[in-house]
Amino acid sequence: MPTATLASKPAAGNVGAARAAVKQLTVYEWTALDKRGVKMKGEMQSRNASLVKAELRRQGMNPQGVKEKPKPLFGAAGSRVKPRDVAIFSRQIATMMAAGVPMVQAFEIIAGGQRNVRFKNMLTDVKQNIEGGSALHEAMAKYPVQFDELYRNLVRAGESAGVLDTVLDTVATYKERIESIKGKIKKALFYPAMVMVVAFLVMLVLLVFVVPVFQNVFASAGVALPAFTQMVVDLSNFMQHYWAPFLIVLIALIVGIIMAYKRSEKMAHTVDRMSLKIPIIGNILRQSAIARFARTLGVTFHAGVPLVEALDSVSGATGSVVYGQAIRKMRDDVAVGHQLHLAMSQTNLFPNMVTQMVSIGEESGALDSMLFKVAEFYEEEVGNAVDTLSTLLEPLIMVIIGILVGGMVIALYLPIFKLAGTF
Repeated sequence: MPTATLASKPAAGNVGAARAAVKQLTVYEWTALDKRGVKMKGEMQSRNASLVKAELRRQGMNPQGVKEKPKPLFGAAGSRVKPRDVAIFSRQIATMMAAGVPMVQAFEIIAGGQRNVRFKNMLTDVKQNIEGGSALHEAMAKYPVQFDELYRNLVRAGESAGVLDTVLDTVATYKERIESIKGKIKKALFYPAMVMVVAFLVMLVLLVFVVPVFQNVFASAGVALPAFTQMVVDLSNFMQHYWAPFLIVLIALIVGIIMAYKRSEKMAHTVDRMSLKIPIIGNILRQSAIARFARTLGVTFHAGVPLVEALDSVSGATGSVVYGQAIRKMRDDVAVGHQLHLAMSQTNLFPNMVTQMVSIGEESGALDSMLFKVAEFYEEEVGNAVDTLSTLLEPLIMVIIGILVGGMVIALYLPIFKLAGTF
């Protein structure tokens, strides 16, 4: 196994000097001819162009051009680093370290293959900190958004036990499973949300542009409008005059709710609790939270993290504020001596099957194994529930759109039918 993080750290002065030297490196783009006269190109980090040329000659190539790599037009921009990027990186670094590739070299290879400039720079900086003497979890601590506390705790446990490659493989599997669950949840919610947005826009266009045409026809004919039609006409008049303020208020309201959800724990808890009560969707969210809880706790406990500390990390990984608060309460109960399954049963959020399997795991000393079985069961349940939801939503959405658009069409044609009946 690579020993980059297991070796004793150099003295503080040497570490500082090494980091300073690393930060002075610049990325150069080079072109050169090899021994066959074939043109080659690539990138290399060095203090200056002369050293790049010297290194190329040492490798038996004839340098043709060396220039500093231009920085991105918008500084250190680049698309944001997505959780999926971190999941793919986790699998890559785990595979390379299991194959015996030194950690620094593995980071260099992975960073070199990144198209996302921001992520590439981040991995390069982590590699440079490792070269400067930092442990992997310390280097990752500079990027707490991409490598959260749970991720770093697992890496630290692997480094302490000398099984970093094994732990990284576990982390990679964990990240892949979690991203798979997130993808299924997004799949379940994205389609109906987009259809309803399109339906709203269609209604807005009808009210602003189509209804006024019919309104002029009704006015010229002098026909009395039925109550349903008059309601649609009044709504159209309102939208014609106030559609811009209406959209601004609607957008401001949505943004305000999102901001309040992020900043107010009470608001987040209320919204989350209401979401869990929505038919079908609430069940998917509940199963997803249980699956992520079981998977995350199983991984951390298997890596050797103490149960109380593991629960502290898990509380933020369920994707649910309600479950997060319940897990923090469980942590407090476990800290004073309660068994985990008893603490879980007090929350009234976990099915009896889950608490019973955890109880068996505690008694048999195979808690992590039981948690993995729970996670696999509920991950499969989430997948089945998403497929069922998609099947149910398609006709339901069509019915809703039909009622909205069809109701407006009927409202517009009622006066025409009435007018035709007078002849």
